[in-house]
Amino acid sequence: MPEIILPDAKPAFEWVNGRVLQKVSPQRKHALAQTRFAVALDAWSAALDNGMVGTEWRFALQPPGEERRTLVPDIAFLSYERMPSEEQEMTDVPCIAPDAVVEILSPDDRREDVEEKSRVYLAAGTRVIFVVDPDQRTVIARDASGSRIARDSEMLEHSALPGFCMPVRTLFQLRHK
Repeated sequence: MPEIILPDAKPAFEWVNGRVLQKVSPQRKHALAQTRFAVALDAWSAALDNGMVGTEWRFALQPPGEERRTLVPDIAFLSYERMPSEEQEMTDVPCIAPDAVVEILSPDDRREDVEEKSRVYLAAGTRVIFVVDPDQRTVIARDASGSRIARDSEMLEHSALPGFCMPVRTLFQLRHK
């Protein structure tokens, strides 16, 4: 299968639904949720020394029978079990799907693009995708068995990230409480 190669740029480019999309610079709600989620996920990962967490980390993914394409999740976790730390340190753009992906919705995101990115991540081997909706104050956890919605008053956790747990509301609060 051929590979779709996109130029390096800031903000980064992604290949979604047969077209090039450029990531947008986030607004406050997006930036806040991204920071809070990344900090919590990184603290969990550091405590267990089980992988790397990165924001706007480029991955070259190839679901079975499809073209390799670039996706840039808002946040990604890639375990040392799936890609050892030495290999992660030498690899800027992994050709393996992250274990967990966080996508934070922006006002101009198209539903079909978010669905396609979720499909590609899961088909390429991602175990869970968290779709954060700052306007609705919800997080949808998608995996191979389906979707579950976590609301503002609930805790966010998933079996793909054993021991990781955070209150959904912390993603949306302006102040630490």
